[in-house]
Amino acid sequence: MSASLEAEHLYKVFGRRPSEAVERLRDGADREELRADGTTAAVVDASFTVEPGQIFVVMGLSGSGKSTLLRMLNGLLEPTAGHVRFDGQDLTALGDRELRAVRATKISMVFQHFALFPHRSVLENAAYGLAVQGVPRAERDRRATEALALCGLTGWEKSWPDELSGGMQQRVGLARALATDADLLLMDESFSALDPLIRRDMQDQLLELQKTLKKTIVFITHDLNEAMRLGDRIAVMRDGRIVQTGTAEDILVRPADDYVASFTKDVDRARVLTASAVMDTDVRGVEADCGCASGCETATPDTPFTELCAISARSTHPVAVLDEQRKLVGVVPSRRLIAFLGEAEAAHA
Repeated sequence: MSASLEAEHLYKVFGRRPSEAVERLRDGADREELRADGTTAAVVDASFTVEPGQIFVVMGLSGSGKSTLLRMLNGLLEPTAGHVRFDGQDLTALGDRELRAVRATKISMVFQHFALFPHRSVLENAAYGLAVQGVPRAERDRRATEALALCGLTGWEKSWPDELSGGMQQRVGLARALATDADLLLMDESFSALDPLIRRDMQDQLLELQKTLKKTIVFITHDLNEAMRLGDRIAVMRDGRIVQTGTAEDILVRPADDYVASFTKDVDRARVLTASAVMDTDVRGVEADCGCASGCETATPDTPFTELCAISARSTHPVAVLDEQRKLVGVVPSRRLIAFLGEAEAAHA
C-alpha cells in the first residue's frame, strides 16, 4: 500500500551563508537580490502533499527549481530549511545510513537518461536495486523478471542495453524501479529524451501500470501537455517557488496568474476538460423540468469534454451530470459547450 508524501516549507540555497539567505527570503527578499550577493535560491518555501496512489506532477521551465526539489524528496540534496515526511517518517531528520536504507527499500528513482549499466544484461539492470539490498540471486531474478513483464519486456532479459531502442531502455529503467517494490517513485524528466511517439507510449505504459500498482509518484516535466495527461494534481514552479497547485482543470480554467495562463494558452482544452469543469451546478428545478431521470442523456463529472460533445449532440435537452449515487450534480446545456469551444479557439488564435 502506497504512503503519503509531504513537503513542508522547503528551501534550498546554494552559496554563502545559506541559513541567512533563507531568513532574507522569509522577510521578502527575491532571488535577484540574493544572486547579487553570489547566492542562488533554487527552491523557495515549497509545500505540498501527495496522497497515496497519486501521480503528482511538478512542472516548470529550466531553472525553475523542479529537479532540485525532487532531489530533496529522497535526500540526495539536504534542504537548507524545511521538512520532507514520507510514510509518517521525517526524512530530513535521518542520518546518512538510515536515509540510504529508506532509499534502498521505500523510494525508487527513474532518471531521464536511462542510467543503465552497459556491461549488465537487461535482467541484471532490472535487478540492480535488489542486488544493492542484498536480496538473494534467485529472488531478485524472479522479481526483476516480473517487473520486466509488467513493462512489456518479456523475452529481452538476456539482451544488452545497446540492443534496445531508447523507449525499451527507459522501460528497463522503470522496471528496475518497480522491482524494488518501493512505495514512492520519483521520475525526473523520465520521458523527455524520447521522441514524441515513444514518449506517448511510455505515458500510456505508466498510466496503465498505475491502475494496478497504485504507487505514489512525483513526476517532473517541463511539458504542460505531459503534465496534464499524467497528473492527478500538478504544481507549477517559477523562480524556485510553487505558484499554483491543482488539477489539470484548475490550472486550465482558473490559472493563478498571468504566468500560468501563458503556459496553458496552447493546450488543447478539449483533451483535458471534463464535465465537472463545464457543467452548471445550479440544478434547482432542473430535474422536474427536463425529466432527466428518464429522458435526458447523462454523463458523469469525469466524462471527457469530447465525449460530452457527442452526448449533447444526441439530445435537444441539456446533458444531466450524475454522481456515483446517480444524484444530479449539474447540467450541461449545449450553449456552454459552444462557449468553452469558443474560449479554446480564442486561446489558440
